[in-house]
Amino acid sequence: MMDKTIGILIYTKIIKDNDLYIRILSQNDEIISGIVYGGNSSKKKNIYQNGYYLKFSYSKRNENRPNTIIAEIHNPFMGSIIDDKYKLSCLLSIMSIINIVIVEGQKVKDIYKLIDNFLNKLISEKTWIRLYCKWIFDLLKIIGYEIDYKSNLNKKFFNISTQMFTEKNNDNVVVFPHQYLISEKKIDINSLNIIFLIFEYILKNNHLMNNNYSLPIPYMRFRKIILDFFKI
Repeated sequence: MMDKTIGILIYTKIIKDNDLYIRILSQNDEIISGIVYGGNSSKKKNIYQNGYYLKFSYSKRNENRPNTIIAEIHNPFMGSIIDDKYKLSCLLSIMSIINIVIVEGQKVKDIYKLIDNFLNKLISEKTWIRLYCKWIFDLLKIIGYEIDYKSNLNKKFFNISTQMFTEKNNDNVVVFPHQYLISEKKIDINSLNIIFLIFEYILKNNHLMNNNYSLPIPYMRFRKIILDFFKI
């Protein structure tokens, strides 16, 4: 049995009766997966919720068997997020994205810190959608696909195909929402649409395609409810 460490639960699946297969992003920037025996029982299922912080330990009986994981809820606690349908959808969106961009055995430096910083702001901030938009660009950077908008403020357009900023308006370009990301300019649905479009194109064509993955359903749900909200 290893010493306990801290992590964020990013994936759960019922596999047999009340047992769960789970994946945790540890504070060491690694994915730990394994079985929680009885994890979906009435006594334990409130612990194993996607997006929850866990203090956990794991062990392996032999090399041919998955880890056995034992965990308890750790702070920060997510109660205020669970009661807010928009924040909850955002939380589940993030967990679903992280679950497909990191494979077990891969270590992505500082990705835990990136998520932890945002989730703490999501808990405490009332206006957070701008922070989310910045976060998805930070995520692209940390997994190897940087969109350096801060160094390209003088270039109005972004070419989605080449993933480069440009001063020319031609095919496959959009007006990049610089002012929305770097200032307190009021949010607008057009800026959100462009940000989602860029994020999805880069993720699908540079990362998910290699593993034959699609954009996860919780992310798509979050995008829809946020865009619907700002249509009002």
